[in-house]
Amino acid sequence: MVSLFFCTDIHGSEAVWRKFLNTAKYLKVDTLVMGGDITGKRIVPIIQQPDGTWIGSIYGVDQQSVVMKTEEDILDFEKQARFAGCYPYRLTQEEDERLSASDSITEDKKMIKGGPLDQLFDEVEAEGLQKWIDQIDDIMPDGTKRVPDGTKIIICPGNDDKFAIDEIIKKDPRVIFGEGIKVNLDDHHEMVSYGWTNPTPWNTYRECSEEIIEEKIEEIISTINNMKNAVFCFHCPPYDSIIDEAPLLNDDLTYVGYSGGEPIRGPVGCKAVRKAIEKYQPLMGLFGHIHESAGSMKIGRTYCLNPGSEYTEAILKGFLIELKKGKIKRMQRVEA
Repeated sequence: MVSLFFCTDIHGSEAVWRKFLNTAKYLKVDTLVMGGDITGKRIVPIIQQPDGTWIGSIYGVDQQSVVMKTEEDILDFEKQARFAGCYPYRLTQEEDERLSASDSITEDKKMIKGGPLDQLFDEVEAEGLQKWIDQIDDIMPDGTKRVPDGTKIIICPGNDDKFAIDEIIKKDPRVIFGEGIKVNLDDHHEMVSYGWTNPTPWNTYRECSEEIIEEKIEEIISTINNMKNAVFCFHCPPYDSIIDEAPLLNDDLTYVGYSGGEPIRGPVGCKAVRKAIEKYQPLMGLFGHIHESAGSMKIGRTYCLNPGSEYTEAILKGFLIELKKGKIKRMQRVEA
């Protein structure tokens, strides 16, 4: 039997990551699956001032600059930043001015790929993820620190995750890099993962056309031996499935309109994913990507789950799942 906890889209929130690891102990599961978009979206600069103090501000937490006078102040601020899904980074005023003047940001406020800020983000993000993986030794209960002898910890990148993290995951024996491969959950259940999505308005790192996604999914699925008992862990949910609804946007990222005072929503999922589910009918599909569309539904015999995400509130959202010889014995939403 497989006892599994699935979570996704934590976007750098260290508080949610620590809760995720703790589910192995408190929910007594033997497999943890992180379904994509594990890393954060921004660096929080902590800038040294001429008088010896430091200044920083955390978007979404405190728009006002925080003045830090002691090392304890800085450490407390860095902890707040990490828990909010950001990467704190200390630098001097000269370094900040040099980065700001390096033409690393486009007119529409996007980071230029390959520019100085993008390279710095690669370094900071990789270092942050390695620190997270190192926390496994502190948080996981005895006997569950490594795979395959203990709890399996499967990490599958998502569209917002930069490629710099892949090698960090691949080389560490405490975790399994799930992208594009088959993982045997037990003797009866196989799982395949794919983190790329159809195009988004934000031009993220792992997105491509529906045609390419379909080709890649077919390639991955071909490795499955028992489709009836298989689990698809695809970051993007199937198109028009309720669990893929999000506010619809114009090209300038404004809402297309409102209904009842709320932005008009519609399906934004992946048609290639839906086609694969309808064609192959696996036991279960695990999805994410669309934070505001938490829920479950069926496509044919396949249960499709999206736990949603509230990482900005440090809330862990996931599904506790138990599979036994091709049967779903338990499927329970969890929030903490």
